[in-house]
Amino acid sequence: MQYFTEHKWTQFVALLVVFFGLVMAIDPATGGNLWRLQETRFWLLPDVVNDGLKFLINDFWVVETYDAELDITEQSTMMKEFTRDLSGVVLFSINLIRELLLGGVKTVVAFTSWDFISENEWARIPALPWPAVAAGAFLTGQYLGGRNLSLLAGISTIYIAVFGQWTPAMQTLSFVLVAVPLSVLLGLTLGIVAFRNKTFEAVLAPLLNVAQTMPHFSYLIPVVVFFGIGDHAGAISTVIFATPPMIRLTILGLKKVSPEVVEAGMMSGCNSRQLMFKVLIPTARHDILIGVNQVIMQCLAMAVIASFIGAKGLGYDLLVSLNMLKIGQALELGISIVLIAVVLDRLSLAWAKKQVDYFADVPFHLRHKYSLAFVGILIFTSVAAYVASVAFPDKANYFYFVHESQGLTTEKFWDSIVDWIITNTYDSVQSFNAFMIISILMPMKEAYLAMPVAATLLLVAGTGYIVGGLRSAMIVTGFIAFIALTPWWDRALITAYMATFAVIISVTIGCSVGILCSRSAKATKFILLVCDTFQTFPSFVYLIPVIMLFGVSDLSVLIAVIVYATIPATRYTVEGLSNVPKSLQEAGSMSGVNRTQRLLKIELPLAFPHIMLGINQTVIFSLFMIIIGAFIGTDDLGQLIMQSLSEANGMGQGIVLGLCVAFIGLAVDHLIHTWAEQRKKVLGLA
Repeated sequence: MQYFTEHKWTQFVALLVVFFGLVMAIDPATGGNLWRLQETRFWLLPDVVNDGLKFLINDFWVVETYDAELDITEQSTMMKEFTRDLSGVVLFSINLIRELLLGGVKTVVAFTSWDFISENEWARIPALPWPAVAAGAFLTGQYLGGRNLSLLAGISTIYIAVFGQWTPAMQTLSFVLVAVPLSVLLGLTLGIVAFRNKTFEAVLAPLLNVAQTMPHFSYLIPVVVFFGIGDHAGAISTVIFATPPMIRLTILGLKKVSPEVVEAGMMSGCNSRQLMFKVLIPTARHDILIGVNQVIMQCLAMAVIASFIGAKGLGYDLLVSLNMLKIGQALELGISIVLIAVVLDRLSLAWAKKQVDYFADVPFHLRHKYSLAFVGILIFTSVAAYVASVAFPDKANYFYFVHESQGLTTEKFWDSIVDWIITNTYDSVQSFNAFMIISILMPMKEAYLAMPVAATLLLVAGTGYIVGGLRSAMIVTGFIAFIALTPWWDRALITAYMATFAVIISVTIGCSVGILCSRSAKATKFILLVCDTFQTFPSFVYLIPVIMLFGVSDLSVLIAVIVYATIPATRYTVEGLSNVPKSLQEAGSMSGVNRTQRLLKIELPLAFPHIMLGINQTVIFSLFMIIIGAFIGTDDLGQLIMQSLSEANGMGQGIVLGLCVAFIGLAVDHLIHTWAEQRKKVLGLA
């Protein structure tokens, strides 16, 4: 008995025996609540959420408003007025930035009228010449990171312009340029408040956990109801999605400021506000700028998803192309999205790492040489573009932008490759599809669907108890019991089966590649660069090559999930093994162990807690991608969330479904984090 209580693996084996015993004993036909929980009042939760939000919109806090155009006073609610005003401000900002980049009249109309525009042809905002933007990208890259970053930023901008993707790219950029500052400002403010108020931080923490595990689509549903559809709704949903990492990194950065720095600030006579803005925030600059980098990446990822509710730009065009199975066109758009993501990621990281020399005594023209050079180029290209438009009024002005129909294209080339692949590999791909679906995926799916709810809850509670005790058991059981009480238990099991399959393959590939690459410094540097690059790709982009190669099927979704989720498993394995103290490695070598023994006996056990955190991220990445994969057809929770987007009363259902997905991720997250912390303490790493 003592051996049983001291060795958790024996407890887990016993738990599995009981679990399989229950699976065999509970008959689906007569099992009742032991098989599936029957309908209860809990099934009305989506309706309750729906009614509550409708009350908030239509009946709560009624106010009288005056319509100046119709000269009437009418009744409205405070929520409608707030959302209407916020939508107007956000849409105006997007249009303003968009017209500064592409030209237009909507901003002028906002202050005048369409009649004024008709009578005054000069009253329009001219487009920013694309060569000026490309030069700005070159100069910004040179200033922040040197020649290589300059070439990356400049050549990427030229590619987007020459290949005719300038207009949708600038639409996406205008969207991001509104969402990012709003997310950063909101995240920074909430982070500062949470840092100062521990109660607020304690309340905020679980909300951030849920927000960071909710699938992207779940953010769209309430936003559509409150704000309608269009660019403004997409931007608001993006802000909500992108703010949590900024809050976390702001709190983390402020907490890392050493007490000596704080004391020095207080001894200098700083009051509370000065201490925050003159001492703490500048000292935490690096972590806060990493938060800005994360916000940019989240905004770009969401910019594609937001096209489902009418946000214009590359994401919308990509969605249309995928719907029409124009793979070549989708690939060109995907490359443009990836280039924007990579460039913004590298620029923001370089900004975070750049050291500022506050004491440098440099003349004005040298201190601002890049800004002055950009202003000079902007003036020159603007004059050249204006002269060209006057001299050739009926011709396309390539200084402003290259239209899609006039740009270079590789669409036919990619389409011909797709045709070749389909023609020459159809039989083998179909055979592989059939083998995977019939021999592996379907049996696995049926096995998951054969799990009685009582046995599943016992397995979850038992695992929680073995890993972290009674508290962990109650937490993870609460998460899964919430799902069991809804009508979507079977859909959740299908989601779990897809995630399990993807995680097993991703972890196998990621850990193997990570272990192999960690053996060499060059290979480590290379694989981390590859992970950095792939991690900047918006998740939707991963669907393009798999549709191209495998068509539309469950297997396509799973392959996209595996590719996407392999990245964190690889990264954390490499980082975990690289961070094993050199002194311990040398001690092992001096004890006479060979390289393989050192890896198996010393490095892997020490790195395992860190690798488990990578597996945790793999699970979260898998869940996100499975939900996005519903776009090309699955029958899991993601498909229901997508359906909720198009249903009139789908708001409550969409939110509860999003919580179900989040709770699966949170249960796994809690178990892995608890176990990893315990192992770190045992190994003396905590």
